[in-house]
Amino acid sequence: MRWTEGSLAVAPVGAAGAQDAMRGIDLSSPDMTMAEMTRAQVKAALKAAPGGRGADFTGKRLSGLDLSGLDLSGANLRAARLNHANLSRAKLDGATLDQAWALDADLTGASLVKASLFATQMAGARLDGANLTGARVTADLTGAHLVGARFENADCSADEKNQSMGLMRATFKSADLSRADLSRANLARADLRFAKLSGANLAGATLREADASGADLRGALLQGADTSGLDVDSARIDSASAPLLAKATNLDRATRE
Repeated sequence: MRWTEGSLAVAPVGAAGAQDAMRGIDLSSPDMTMAEMTRAQVKAALKAAPGGRGADFTGKRLSGLDLSGLDLSGANLRAARLNHANLSRAKLDGATLDQAWALDADLTGASLVKASLFATQMAGARLDGANLTGARVTADLTGAHLVGARFENADCSADEKNQSMGLMRATFKSADLSRADLSRANLARADLRFAKLSGANLAGATLREADASGADLRGALLQGADTSGLDVDSARIDSASAPLLAKATNLDRATRE
């Protein structure tokens, strides 16, 4: 894979998504670590955007910038580099972050309502308390911190139309989703391996054929959830939750506490 200015080759987002996407890319290069704009320049671009919305930052290098608290609603951040950027409390409602790089970015308390995160690389990002209600998420959030994050009605399901590129799906492997609100979220075929889902609200969520092997589901609310084909091999569950997981696979191999 070769990196070219303003573009990104799309790699599968799945079990090996992060490794595949990063193969051949020097994450220590200026393209991935340096910013070509200042906070003041970003604010000026936002102010100049029609109606103050929809500013175009396609392919821009914004890594390491302090963009905390800015209103980036509707902004186009496709293929932008936001590694280690501070976007805490930023407003990104309706923003496009497709194929963007936001490794270890800080989005604590950020609002991403109905944002698009397709093939977004967000391993290690911090999104505690972030609001992703109604967002489309096929991002790699391996090891991300999502404590108390909101995903109500979010679509985190696999993109069945892109099978030629590999399985595009939300990856929450080893992520901390403790007390997250995933009610009515679509997590069909999502990667939840070893994720912390203790106390998470999964009521009414679609977990069909998702992989939650090794995950911590203790205290999770599963009322009305579609758990058909959900893999709970070696997962930690409450005994009281077992009836709600009757359609899951490998239930006999889960640890009941």
